[in-house]
Amino acid sequence: MNISAHKPLAVAIMGPTASGKTAAALKIAHHLPSEIISVDSALVYRGMDIGTAKPTIEERAQAPHHLIDILDPLDAYSVMQFRNDAIRLVADIQSRGKLPLLVGGTMLYFKGLRDGLDDLPQADPAIRAALDAEEAKHGTPAMHARLALVDPVTAARLKPNDSQRIQRALEIHQLTGQPMSSLLARAPKEELPFDLLPIALEPSDRSVLHRRIAQRFDAMLRNDALIDEVQALRKRGDLHPGLPSIRCVGYRQTWDYLDGYYGMAELREKGIVATRQLAKRQITWLRAMPDRIVVDCLSTNAPTIILQTIQRSLSRLSS
Repeated sequence: MNISAHKPLAVAIMGPTASGKTAAALKIAHHLPSEIISVDSALVYRGMDIGTAKPTIEERAQAPHHLIDILDPLDAYSVMQFRNDAIRLVADIQSRGKLPLLVGGTMLYFKGLRDGLDDLPQADPAIRAALDAEEAKHGTPAMHARLALVDPVTAARLKPNDSQRIQRALEIHQLTGQPMSSLLARAPKEELPFDLLPIALEPSDRSVLHRRIAQRFDAMLRNDALIDEVQALRKRGDLHPGLPSIRCVGYRQTWDYLDGYYGMAELREKGIVATRQLAKRQITWLRAMPDRIVVDCLSTNAPTIILQTIQRSLSRLSS
C-alpha cells in the first residue's frame, strides 16, 4: 500500500467473523485518538444484538462508534449508502483530529469503498418478475447456463446456484444489450479523498478459527438468547425471511427453527456451518487484495502488531 504525503490516513481493519477485529480496534483506540466506523451489513440493524455479536455498550463507550443501530430491520442498506456514509464520516473524524478506523467483515462494503461504484442501470421490476418466473420453471443452473451464453466472463465467476447475482447480470444484459462484465471494465475508478491502510486479520490455522466460531455460536444460544431475540423480531409481524436483515447468518437458521423445520441440535449445526461458510467467503475476498497487510488473528500479539503498523504509517506521513 503506497501512502501519499498529501492525503490523510484512514485504517481498514478487515477479517473473517470471530477474528478479533473489535478487540484490535479498541486497543488502537486506547493508544491513538480514534473513532470506529463499522463495516458490517448486520450491525446497522437495531434490535439485532446477539446474533450479530454487536459490540457491547461497554465496548462502545471506549471509543465513538458509527454505523451501528442506524436502521430498522425492515429496511435495506446498499453499498452506495455505505460508501457515501463512510466517506462523510471519515472526513468528520479527521476534522476532529482523530484517526478513522473502518472495522468489519462485509467485504463488499470495503470493495465498494476502495474501488468506487459502477454506473449500472437500476433494477427493472418487470424484467425481474419475468426472470423470477423463468427461474421457478427451469431452475437456477439453467439461468446460469443462459448467462454463460451472453456474458461468459460474469458466468465464470458466479456459482451456478448464485440466484441473486445471476439474475442481476441477466437483467443488466436485457436492459443494455451488453454484458455486465464489459460495463464494469469500462467503469472509471472513483478516487478516495483519503489513503486507506488495509490490514487483514487472517488465521494461520483455519481449524482454530472454526473452534472460535463454534464457541461464539454456542454463547449466542446459551440461555436461549438468540432464540429470544429472533422471537421478538417475529412478533413484530412485519418481518420475513426474504429481508436482508433476516437473511443474516444465524437469524435465518433460527427463524427456520422457530418455524419448526428442525430442532435445537440441527439449529446449532446449521448456524455453525453457515458461519464457517461466511468466514471462508470473507477470507477469499481478502486474498484478492494483494496490497493488504496480513496479521495472524490467532496471535496473542495481533492487536499490538496492528497498532505498530499504524504508528509506522503515521510516522512516515509526519516525517
